[in-house]
Amino acid sequence: MRIGITCYPTYGGSGALATELALALGRRGHEVHMICYASPFRLRNFAENVFFHEVDLSGTYPLLEYFPYSLALAVKQHEVALRERLDLLHVHYAVPHATAAFLAREMLHPQHDLPIITTLHGTDITLVGQAKSFFTITKFSIERSDGVTAVSAYLRDETYRAFECTTCEIEVIPNFVTLEEYHLADGEGCRSALGPPNVKVLMHISNFRPVKRVTDVVRAFARVRAEMPSVLVFVGDGPDRPAAEEAVADLGLSRDVRFLGKVDAVADLLRCADLFLLPSASESFGLAALEALACGVPVVGTDTGGLPEVVTDGAGTLVPVGDIDGLAAASLDLLGNPNRHRDARAAGLRVAERFSADRIVPLYEDLYRRVLGL
Repeated sequence: MRIGITCYPTYGGSGALATELALALGRRGHEVHMICYASPFRLRNFAENVFFHEVDLSGTYPLLEYFPYSLALAVKQHEVALRERLDLLHVHYAVPHATAAFLAREMLHPQHDLPIITTLHGTDITLVGQAKSFFTITKFSIERSDGVTAVSAYLRDETYRAFECTTCEIEVIPNFVTLEEYHLADGEGCRSALGPPNVKVLMHISNFRPVKRVTDVVRAFARVRAEMPSVLVFVGDGPDRPAAEEAVADLGLSRDVRFLGKVDAVADLLRCADLFLLPSASESFGLAALEALACGVPVVGTDTGGLPEVVTDGAGTLVPVGDIDGLAAASLDLLGNPNRHRDARAAGLRVAERFSADRIVPLYEDLYRRVLGL
């Protein structure tokens, strides 16, 4: 199949999933064309059967105070669909990608049929899509898609509740992890660079948006650090990084906290951690948590959104949102109990196997065939 994929190329679960899907589809012999305003952060090198098409953002006009990205995206989707004879367009994140795809399809009619599949990832439904300015167009774009998927049962149910989508059927196809990349450590790796052998390594990876509650990570770590030698490693960047850095300074933790910034290949870092912290206010799925579990790292997070669908079978501990004492207690329990930690590692590997790319990617292929009538 010839598949077009549009996503946000910046750091975040939707862009990561869309790019990993493109790479997996390419390995399985499909021709994949990624249509974005920049090269996705996980599209690092040449990948067989995967091609990148950049949306032209250079146009300016005095009357247009804000650049009409949705229109420029629709034009590029139309252009690529015609030139590459795409079989379908798979867009990730409803706003504005599904809307632009609808426009591209209308422009193609009747020369070329272009079915649209929309994958919902989280804040496009729980935050952006429900804003008054976008509610109607989000609902319209979902209902005009030929296939709709959500990355968790939680997100599917929230979409039905919020938008009362009566003319669309939402299929749950969860996020996945590529086990050839995310796996147990083969040796020491980067461990010695993060801390001495007797020091526990706690890690958080995110886009540092307010929903990630990164200062909760710092405060919970402060209580862990008071009980046992440990270091905290932050990976990523975003608007709340200064607040996290300020909290680290205020609590006198600067010697034990490292901010690594944006890192494309996080698997090597995850393999060096003893515990992954994810105290988000909301998670539609929790891809970072799944990637940690695949690397044998137990997760301590919050009992919200789709995380309970991921952190299962004793692979970690979930506490209420904002419960910093609970985060610290659960972390100390796992880190201070070798048997408990070993069992959580083993449980996490079993969870990762259930969400492996080899199991999930064929679900997308099956959906594509059904939409195309194959």
